[in-house]
Amino acid sequence: MPEKLSYNPVHLGHGGSAVTQPEFNGDPDWYEAYSKRHEADGEEGRLVSLHSFSESWTMWEMHPVGAEMVLCIKGEIILIQQLSDDTQKRTVLREGEYAINPPGVWHTADIESEASAVFITAGQGTEHRDR
Repeated sequence: MPEKLSYNPVHLGHGGSAVTQPEFNGDPDWYEAYSKRHEADGEEGRLVSLHSFSESWTMWEMHPVGAEMVLCIKGEIILIQQLSDDTQKRTVLREGEYAINPPGVWHTADIESEASAVFITAGQGTEHRDR
């Protein structure tokens, strides 16, 4: 039976495994539970998710153990990365374009209309903070 990536992200783990995750509810605590479920995969585990947005993000996030790929599949996303010197790098992503959030880099996004993106994330230890 097919699943919807927007509701049930997938964990890619050791040995080429792919495990459907519980429904994503938008709560940052979901990531903590995800990390506990798949801690055995350590830094090699990846979370694949699809999110749609109609407004800018209200939080910053950071993935300490690995890079994250953000692939825009609809609309336009302005990805904002906070660099080590506290400046911000803004990257406009349009349909079919992607960017990489390096490990440990805080990032957020501005959305001017509606947009959707696929995220491939080293999700272990993900942190959030208010924007």
